Amino acid sequence: MGPFPKGVFLTKGVGRHREKLTSFELSLRSALIAEFNLVRVKSIFPPNCKLITPQEGLRYLTPGQIVFAVMSDNATDEPHRLCAASVGVAIPADPRHYGYLSEHHSFGETEQKAGDYAEDLAAMMLATILGVDFDPNASYDERKDIWRVSDKIVSTRNVTQSAIGDRDGLWTSVVAAAVFVDLPNGK
Repeated sequence: MGPFPKGVFLTKGVGRHREKLTSFELSLRSALIAEFNLVRVKSIFPPNCKLITPQEGLRYLTPGQIVFAVMSDNATDEPHRLCAASVGVAIPADPRHYGYLSEHHSFGETEQKAGDYAEDLAAMMLATILGVDFDPNASYDERKDIWRVSDKIVSTRNVTQSAIGDRDGLWTSVVAAAVFVDLPNGK
């Protein structure tokens, strides 16, 4: 059986450079996760997993370690082009049940709009497996109200990074991630 993380933290970053790869690396450094071997995984918030701060999570990681993450990234070299990367989180009220994480990246969306969309995606995925009735054509705010009154979804949130493309055409990269951590027993 594979690793079963007990903690997850949300982080984000932005980087700019004439080389696209270096721009991405700088966004990972900004998010404080460049020193790890990141493995992208599917979007499940594990049962009995705790949302922790990046500062707490980083204490349990070592440079060079293989680290699992749900990650969204985006980049542009077009001056003044808005780009965003977001990870949405939907956590069930019953900690023994799994939740959802969703990745979203876009152009032309504000940080708020991209974050709301990613959060909405995660909550919709969780709602469908928990049997929470909602109208998929209802507005984001109407669906969020339904999830709030449901006793099955305890919280939703997102981590989002947006940036405007460098005016001189440097690559601008954004990253948002949910990083999984093995916590010591009792944490």
